[in-house]
Amino acid sequence: MEPINVAIVGIGNCASSLVQGVAHYSRPEAGEPIGISHMDIGGWTPGDLRFVAAFDIDRRKVGRDIAEAIFEAPNCTAIFCRNVPQTGVKVRMGRVNDGVSPHMLDAPESRSFRIADAPEPTLDEVVEELRRSGAHVLMNYLPVGSQKATEFYAEAALKAGVAFVNNIPVFIASNPDWARRFEEAGVPLLGDDIKAQVGATIVHRTLTDLFARRGVKLERTYQLNTGGNTDFLNMKAQERLESKKISKTEAVQSVAAERLDDENIHVGPSDYVAWQNDNKVCFLRMEGLLFGGVPMNLELRLSVEDSPNSAGVAIDMVRCAALALKRGQGGVIHPPSTSFCKHPPRQLPDSQAHDELDAFIRGDIQGAAAA
Repeated sequence: MEPINVAIVGIGNCASSLVQGVAHYSRPEAGEPIGISHMDIGGWTPGDLRFVAAFDIDRRKVGRDIAEAIFEAPNCTAIFCRNVPQTGVKVRMGRVNDGVSPHMLDAPESRSFRIADAPEPTLDEVVEELRRSGAHVLMNYLPVGSQKATEFYAEAALKAGVAFVNNIPVFIASNPDWARRFEEAGVPLLGDDIKAQVGATIVHRTLTDLFARRGVKLERTYQLNTGGNTDFLNMKAQERLESKKISKTEAVQSVAAERLDDENIHVGPSDYVAWQNDNKVCFLRMEGLLFGGVPMNLELRLSVEDSPNSAGVAIDMVRCAALALKRGQGGVIHPPSTSFCKHPPRQLPDSQAHDELDAFIRGDIQGAAAA
């Protein structure tokens, strides 16, 4: 198989884990592909991704080879593959728009964004770079709250005919207007807001579904998360959190036996703890009623390295996007969006979503037709 050409917007911790993972699983000595749910999708293995274009706005990354930029500050994720081969692709200056919260510019050097002294590209210049690079898939890893910036790159992908994978909680795939435009253009669209391999949201969903299946009435629940990466620092600006809270909350509400009143559910980022770096800690509590109305409660603490936790899912999303492109499918590709994202256009229980995903990969159902 020819490799999948991947472009990335935002060379942060998630991009670092993705690039490290592809390098790691490209090596024969890597052995069993731990953390990969599908070894083969459309004939592509995890090592069959090739990075051909990248955009960022930080002066420590712009102009560097992707293989070098992923280890630059403020990135702080785990390094599990230090010897990433040079890609021959330098990170280009991106469009700032609303991609940086003002307080991030005043943070300490090791945590802040430092905007590069370089001209921002026009839409046409980004489109031209995507075409020149031969990109098949564009991965969006902008910070939470980057509404205008995400729409800018979605527009570029649309014009360039490049599949767009929206990993963040800005609503593109779940926005009917954007979904229609991608469908009319025949360009695949996956999103929104990537769901980690075993993260806070998927665990919360699974337990909520368990309560429903076992007849336990869920009365109230919270999910409190702390972390020390730039994602959590960025989210200290409350005005950037609206779509994030909607995305995470709806992911849980959608599998509950009965929707909870707003006052009885709290799901979302809670606080920034610098020394945690890319470690994310989730505190989960669920209160319910058993047989006879007898009360019960469950408390759980989950600790994960945040960015590697999503990288294996991202590799699957890239390959599903490329598979849809190969098949000539456009618009929202529902099976991978439903399976891999917190806020897809439609919500299904995870077991059903997984079955649809496998059917899509086999070719038994079309991506858009699954809706």
